[in-house]
Amino acid sequence: MSDKQVRMLMVLTSLLWSGAFITGKFSVQEFPPFALTFFRFLFALPFIFTILYLKEPKNLFPHGKQLRALLLLGFVGTFCYHALFFTSLNYTTAINSSLIGAINPMVTTLLAAMFFGERLTPLRVFGIFLSFSGVFLFITNGDLQVISQFRVNYGDFLMLIGVFCFAIYSLLSRRYMKQYQLTPFMVTAYTFLICVVISVPFVLWENPATYLSATTSRGWLSILYMSVFASVLGYLFQAIAIQRIGAPRTAVFINLVPIFTIVQSITILDESITLIKLMCTAIVIIGVYLATRPESKVNSMKVYKKVV
Repeated sequence: MSDKQVRMLMVLTSLLWSGAFITGKFSVQEFPPFALTFFRFLFALPFIFTILYLKEPKNLFPHGKQLRALLLLGFVGTFCYHALFFTSLNYTTAINSSLIGAINPMVTTLLAAMFFGERLTPLRVFGIFLSFSGVFLFITNGDLQVISQFRVNYGDFLMLIGVFCFAIYSLLSRRYMKQYQLTPFMVTAYTFLICVVISVPFVLWENPATYLSATTSRGWLSILYMSVFASVLGYLFQAIAIQRIGAPRTAVFINLVPIFTIVQSITILDESITLIKLMCTAIVIIGVYLATRPESKVNSMKVYKKVV
C-alpha cells in the first residue's frame, strides 16, 4: 500500500469518526459514559474478530509478550480514552472538548520527539500549526466573543488526559507492532476485547437497570454505527496508517474530523455554513497536506528518523 493510499484511508477514517460525533449526540442522552464505552466495543467484537479470523487465522491468539503489549494498548488507548472522553462531556462544552481534541496531533508530535527520537522538519511543524489554527477558527467561527468566553474546567482536564492517552496509544502501537510482530488486525481486535472486559465492573457500578428500560432504537443504532464504522473500520484503518507512515503524521488527520462533522451537520441536521468556515476548511486541508506529505529520500535521511 502506497503512502498516497494510506493518506486517502485516513481521510475516510476522519469521515467515519465525524459520523460518531453526530450519532454520539443521540446516544449520550440515553447511556452513561462507561456503558457507552462498553456497548460500543462489545458490538464491535464479532465484526473485528471475524475479520481477524478470515485475514490472519494464524494470528488469532496472541502469545506471551504480545499479550502484555495488547493489554497496555487496550487499557490506555481504548478504555481510558473513551471513558475520559464520554465523562468529560458531562462537565465541559462542545467547543472546549473540540479544541482540546484538536491538539492531539501536536501532543503526539511532541511526545514522539521527546521520547521516540523523531526529528521534525520546519515544514511539518508549520503544517501541524496551520491545521490546528484552521480547526480553532473553524470551531469558534472567528468570533472574538466565543474565544473570550473560553474557560477551563474539570471536564477540560479529563479531556486533556484523554488526548495524552490517545497520543501514547498511537506511538506505542507502532513500536509494539514492530517489536512483537503484531498486525493492525490483532491490535484492533484485542484492544477492543480488553476494553470490554475492563469496562464490566464500571458498567455494573452505573446500575444498568436505571437506564436500559428507557433506551430507544435510535440510541442503539447510534451505538451500532460507532461500533462498526467508527470503531472497527476507523481503528483498523488508523492502525494500518500508524504502521505505514507513523503516529505523528496519522494524528494530523484528526483535524479533518470537525470539517466532516460540519458537512454532515449541514446535510443531516440542516445546519448552515458560512464563508469563514469554508476558508478554515481550506486552511486545515493545506495544513494536513504539508504535515503529512512524503519527504524526499535525501531530506528524510538528514532530518527524519522513524519511530522504532
